[in-house]
Parts: sequence; structure tokens; C-alpha cells
Amino acid sequence: MESQAYCVKVEGLTIRFGRNVAVENLDLLCSPGSWTAVIGPNGSGKSTLLKAILGLVDVDHGTIHISCTGAGIGYVPQAKTLDRRFPATVMELVSTGLRSRWPFLIPGEVKKQVEACLERVGLRGYSKHLLSDLSGGELQRVYLARSLIRKPALIILDEPATGLDRSGETDMYVLLDQLRKEQGATILMVTHDLDAAYHHATHVLIMNRTTIAAGTPACLNQENLKAAFGHSGHEHPVGLLGHG
Repeated sequence: MESQAYCVKVEGLTIRFGRNVAVENLDLLCSPGSWTAVIGPNGSGKSTLLKAILGLVDVDHGTIHISCTGAGIGYVPQAKTLDRRFPATVMELVSTGLRSRWPFLIPGEVKKQVEACLERVGLRGYSKHLLSDLSGGELQRVYLARSLIRKPALIILDEPATGLDRSGETDMYVLLDQLRKEQGATILMVTHDLDAAYHHATHVLIMNRTTIAAGTPACLNQENLKAAFGHSGHEHPVGLLGHG
């Protein structure tokens, strides 16, 4: 991999769970201020890759380097892993983005930061709501607000549009683009939304355990998608397949 400025650099990554190879000899380079969309079929190792970068799973081979942690890392997990039954308010959950322990007493300044983040994700006035009262899309936005409260240099998102309607998706992508352009945030996002990857990301990684293709969104072409997903391009958005 070429030597250049990076926020995240993954080289030769291999991860096994018993006899199952989840990720094999994979490379990834995210330059500062870039937006990288990770594309691949279910079970292709996308979420495992993110968890490895976050230090949540063990690595069998390869290296992971992160150089943009000055303002911390924001993480939005998959909606299906989020538990609304936990007896907490939106204010309490979002404030945990600033500290590792549970906030039994939240200072006024932190409350202001939480309210500002909630407003940015379209949840103004939700701070006292219980998590159990939220829809899936609302809970996803709460976790996005939690990831933003530190003003992180790196934002990692795993299927962030899950549970959002089309308007909510658009608002989220616009917000992420603002964070990238105004604050220089680097975004690494797993998604099944090829249209969002093409129109919003600056770089794309197509994978199925290993790297199928990497580069600009122009690599979202029929040949690469068929290599990753194992079927013809007509099952993907026609507008994308004419590019590259």
C-alpha cells in the first residue's frame, strides 16, 4: 500500500472465528477527511472489519493503524444490535459519548451539548424520552447524536440508514457530508445502499471477505458488483451500473 497520509490504514487483515475465515488479507486506506463506503453481501465481513478497527475483535494476521484519534472515534452500531429495553433516557445515553461510566449526574454544560447534538440529528425535544418509547429510526438517530458529541475526527457507522425513512436518510447523509466538509471528519460507513455510496462517498471498498475492488465510486460497476455479490448487475440500481 502506498505511503501517504491516512486516518485509518489496514494491511493484510485476516480474522478467523474458529475454522470460519471472516476477513482474509484485506487492505483499506482512509485518508483524512474522506468518506469511505464499504459494500458487500451479507456475511462478507463488513461489520467484522469495523469491529476490528474499533478493537472489538481479535486479529489473526495483518495490522491496523489509526492516526486521527485526537478528538476520539464516534461509532454508530447496527440498529439490530441496539436494545430499547434498557431503562434510560435519551439524555443519559447521548451523554455517555463523553465519558466511559454511566452519568448518574449530568452537568448543565453537558446537557447543552446533548441538546445541540439532538437538534443536529432532528430530535429536538427528545432528551427526556425513554429509549423504550423510540422507534427504530429514532433510536438510530440517538446513537448518531451520541457519536457526534465528542466532535470526533473519525466516525464509523454500520448500516446507519436502517430504520430511517427516505427523508431521514437524506437528512443523515447531508449531516455527515457537513461534518466531513466543515470539521474535516473522516467517515467509514458500511452500507447496502449503493446509491448513497455512489453519490456521497469519496471512496468505496467492495469486499467479500477479501478486497474485490477499491477506489472512487466509479468502481461500483457491474463487473465488480457481480464479483462481490455473485449475480448480475440488473439487480442493482441501473443508474449506478452505467458508471465506471
